[in-house]
Amino acid sequence: MRKRVEHLIYLFRTHREIWWIIIYTAIYMGGFRIMENARHVHYHVIHTWLDDQIPFCSYFIIPYGVWFIFNLYVVGWFVLKAEKYEYYRLITALMLGMTAFLVVSVVYPNRLELRPDFVDTTGLCGKLVALLYKSDTSTNVLPSIHVYNTVVLCHAINTCNRLRSRKGVLLASNILGVMIILSTMFLKQHSVIDVCLGLVMGMLMQIVSDRIFETEEERSFARETVFGKRPSSSRRTAG
Repeated sequence: MRKRVEHLIYLFRTHREIWWIIIYTAIYMGGFRIMENARHVHYHVIHTWLDDQIPFCSYFIIPYGVWFIFNLYVVGWFVLKAEKYEYYRLITALMLGMTAFLVVSVVYPNRLELRPDFVDTTGLCGKLVALLYKSDTSTNVLPSIHVYNTVVLCHAINTCNRLRSRKGVLLASNILGVMIILSTMFLKQHSVIDVCLGLVMGMLMQIVSDRIFETEEERSFARETVFGKRPSSSRRTAG
């Protein structure tokens, strides 16, 4: 046990870049808790007719819960194994979206009225759903952070230099991502609107983050794709 603690301390000392996401997460959770405990005069109810067509299914608590482990594992792996710019690109996208979520929750307080009146708690999944409902309110759901973070994490995995050739990892992470996104609707934790906005915001923020940490090689490839020629060819011709 002592060696594990010493090893953990060593990792935190040698990989100081992890403190950025740790500090931000602490600030984010503090802000989120403040909003959860706030009592607004009026909440905007998020609802669309498509929500009524999606049945409640307690089994989706499994991928919904795995999301928390997915976040920790992917961020931890990028700290230890990925290129440093890939890690910073990932956490920048995460922080941009989570900050935008807090701003939306303050400017446009919102809530859901989708949860079923009764949840069968005879099975394990039902018990876990009841626990989720008890610990997590149905307020401040727009856009879905479950969906947003999933989009960002899957994008990071699919574009990581060390993982691009590992088809099994890419397939497994993408399937898990789809299941997590579906779980938010089948558990009535989010509306279709929350999910769509989470998807759109994930793609937009990822573009911003990719642009910030774009390498010269990636810029050259983009220019080659757009203009149909290699930038270096002109230099060779001129010489």
